[in-house]
Order: sequence, then C-alpha cells, then structure tokens
Amino acid sequence: MLEDQGTVGPFSNKSDWPYYWLTRVSARYVGEMEKLLKPAGLDVSRWRVLSSLREHGTLGVKEISEFCILKLTTTTKIVQRMTADGLVTTRSSPQDGRVTEVQLTKKGEDAAIRAAHFAKTVFDRTFEGFQPDEIAQMNQLLRRVFDKLG
Repeated sequence: MLEDQGTVGPFSNKSDWPYYWLTRVSARYVGEMEKLLKPAGLDVSRWRVLSSLREHGTLGVKEISEFCILKLTTTTKIVQRMTADGLVTTRSSPQDGRVTEVQLTKKGEDAAIRAAHFAKTVFDRTFEGFQPDEIAQMNQLLRRVFDKLG
C-alpha cells in the first residue's frame, strides 16, 4: 500500500512545493501580460510568436510551436490568424516544400516592439529590487529544473 504522499515528507504544505509557485507565477504573469496586450489586439500566444520571429527571423511553424510552447495545430491556427491580420507572411520553404516559413511584416515588427515594451513594464515592476545576479541565478535554477524534466 502506498503512503499518502500529500501528508508525508517536505511537501506536506503546498507553499513548500516548487511547482505550486511556478504555476502561480506563470498564471499571474500571463494575467498581467494579457491586461496590457489586449488593448493592442494581442494575446500572450501572439506575443510569443511575434517575439520569437523578432529574435530569430524567419522560422518554420514547427520551430515556432517549440519556442512558444504551443501545440503544432494551435500554432498553425495562430499563424493563420496573424497572416489574416497582416502581422506575418508565410511561404513554402525553398529547401523543403513541406515546411511553412513565417516572417514578420512591418505591422508585425511594430506590434512585436509594442509588446516588448509591455513585457519590459511587467519585468521591471516584478523584478524591482532584485540584483542582476539574483535574476541570473533564478534563470539558471529554472533551466536546470527544465532540463531535469525533459
């Protein structure tokens, strides 16, 4: 018979469970970003696509889905809507016709810049009082957790 893992060990209190905090931080961050992005006609998923394209240039839909932590079918639908809205253009890859490549338009670049300002606003408010080395250490720890899970 298994022991009740909810009342045994170091994680009997949810506030001691790191995933509790990761989930809460993520949800609160997404909520704050949505408040800022919505009036600009964007959401967090579109912002992730815009920022990935701004950082990496032309990307395939599969690459976007990996960078943005989205399902491939969801990414395809988002890219189709963004194309209809004039934020991105798509084309078949010259190297592999099965791959759809996505690029920012001028309108998409402008939207990506606006969204980056919103993200910086949230970042600055959230990390006010943190030292750069504390932020770097947190990123390093989160990267290690991510790698262990994968």
